[in-house]
Amino acid sequence: MSEKNPWVVNDVSTEYENPWIRVDHHDVTNPAGNPGVYGKVHFKNRAVGVVPISDNGDTWLVGQYRFPLDEYHWEIPMGGAPVNESAEDCAIRELREETGLQCTALTLLSRVHLSNCITDEEGILFVATGLTEGVSEPEETEVLTVRRIPFEEAFQMSQDGRITDALSVLALTQIRLKGLA
Repeated sequence: MSEKNPWVVNDVSTEYENPWIRVDHHDVTNPAGNPGVYGKVHFKNRAVGVVPISDNGDTWLVGQYRFPLDEYHWEIPMGGAPVNESAEDCAIRELREETGLQCTALTLLSRVHLSNCITDEEGILFVATGLTEGVSEPEETEVLTVRRIPFEEAFQMSQDGRITDALSVLALTQIRLKGLA
């Protein structure tokens, strides 16, 4: 099997753009040699998630209303890292902003791609330890509820459908499989 790109891009046009995403329309020749179209959503930030783990094994979840789904969701602390901010700095910032926690250790858990058939969105996940509690500083667009719960309860929420955010499910599952909590 060849890992060479079988698609030929004949033309690209931007159909929509805002501060967070750009939607491009590609006129292509597909792998079978036929004309086609491909839409791509380009993300201007990387998705960064962080799972705080206390000395006793507790973790913190953030609850908030998610506009695109018109639903309230529980998830790990997370946010977007602009290209001029490191993923590590973003994780530390989001942890503090959303939960008030500060950490002395941050460990990379994994790097993933989300919906890679239509987007170039990259997710980077961390585990934070050596925690100190403080005051949260949510952004003006965030109305958050913060819960400290045993890690096992958070993991069970990710398995029974109470947590559906992909980065949260993945991070909690990886931590459990790797025995990090």
